[in-house]
Amino acid sequence: MVPTGQGGGLMRADLLADPLAGVGEALAAIDAADRVLTAGFLRPQPAQAHDLAELAGAVAGSPLAGRVAEAAGKIAAGAGDEEHFVAFAAARTALFGSVHDALTARIAEATGRPLTGEPVVTAGGDPAPNPSAAARSWLAELARAGWRGIDHELVSGAAPVVSALLADPSQRRQATLLDGFAAELAASCPGAALDRVPARRWGDLWSRALLLTLPGTGPAGAAGTATGRLLPLGVDLHEHSTAAQVQVHAVFEPTDGGAPRLVRAGASAPKPDTITGAGVWQLLRPHLSLLAALGEGRSMELAAMPVTAEGDLLWHDEHARAGAPAEPFTTARVALPTAALAATAPLDRHPARIAVPVFLEGYTVEGGEEAPVFVLAGHRLPVDTGRVPAAGPLTPKAVAGSGACLGLLRWDAGAFRLQPMAVETTVRKKTTAVHAGAWAGGTTDKAGLKAEKAASDAAAVLRERAGRLLRK
Repeated sequence: MVPTGQGGGLMRADLLADPLAGVGEALAAIDAADRVLTAGFLRPQPAQAHDLAELAGAVAGSPLAGRVAEAAGKIAAGAGDEEHFVAFAAARTALFGSVHDALTARIAEATGRPLTGEPVVTAGGDPAPNPSAAARSWLAELARAGWRGIDHELVSGAAPVVSALLADPSQRRQATLLDGFAAELAASCPGAALDRVPARRWGDLWSRALLLTLPGTGPAGAAGTATGRLLPLGVDLHEHSTAAQVQVHAVFEPTDGGAPRLVRAGASAPKPDTITGAGVWQLLRPHLSLLAALGEGRSMELAAMPVTAEGDLLWHDEHARAGAPAEPFTTARVALPTAALAATAPLDRHPARIAVPVFLEGYTVEGGEEAPVFVLAGHRLPVDTGRVPAAGPLTPKAVAGSGACLGLLRWDAGAFRLQPMAVETTVRKKTTAVHAGAWAGGTTDKAGLKAEKAASDAAAVLRERAGRLLRK
């Protein structure tokens, strides 16, 4: 909640708790589609025919109605082909898109912030026809077998497809998706022995991969340029055994006097599994100078920085220079309340991708460090401390003892949740800000220095071993 005296209005926490009409029905239809994918399209049973009819009924009032109804009938009869599978994936994706739009509209209403412009229209180039056709064929075989029917022979069919896609730099996104999906399936083979099938996750990956084989679904690229002041808010860091990715959320104020808007800047880098915690910043810093500004609490001045219609800055250091000091909590109190929410590309309209910066204060905390809940004006907002990265000083204890929080509003397991990016807490009777990205640009903190040294040592050993192998 932002006090009106500081330029903002109160966030309507009650709206985040109220149910949204139609969301339950849309998710039920998606569950029906996932039951069909779990069983497979090869020999559908009466139960799968009923689920297919439910999916078709859910999009009956949309432009997809005719194609999805035909696809549902063909698949129920065991006669579906790739065209019908694409219609099935499109219906499932469209339903998630409708849920995303309803949730985003509710967030805009609760925060009082405007939505920017019209929906994004993708303008990416057409995928390479032969690798895309091979990818579609493999994905169709997965659907015929169903998640319960996967085995190592079927899953291994992705390897030549991924190799062909990797040869084309424009297809790296699709190649990475298929490679990761196949690895996850391989680790779960045979499907018949699984205690629990992650049906929604695999359905998401399958649907997205299938639709990315179609013309016009590639990334749109830059829609314009951004010139003005960038005020960082915080970071969202994702770390896996072989890769790390950071996304910096910020408010952008154009020099032409236009309305401020929310933007993001991201970077990713491969990493060995021996580099963890604060060590990942060493891998990411060379790709994003914005991390140094974030760690120092400074703004950045942008000059013609390429930006997509979704608000993603295509970062180039030559278009940015360090600016004046800019404390994220000051930005949150003054600039964030009027910053417009970014639009979303069609294939990205999914509830899991919602991550809207919000600022809260005046709450009480229940539940302790393990599962804190912020209570605002009698309404409860669960806090997801499991998303707080280990690469910074922000801890669940600091969150539980906080009086103000800057975080990302997400939607998970049927409810809105808050991912903290920074909090204000009391340390030795003094209000102190603790940021998840405080070590992004470097640190003098003892714990951070220890992790950085360990990462440097691990990197040096790996470079030495790699050099030895090359010499051989």
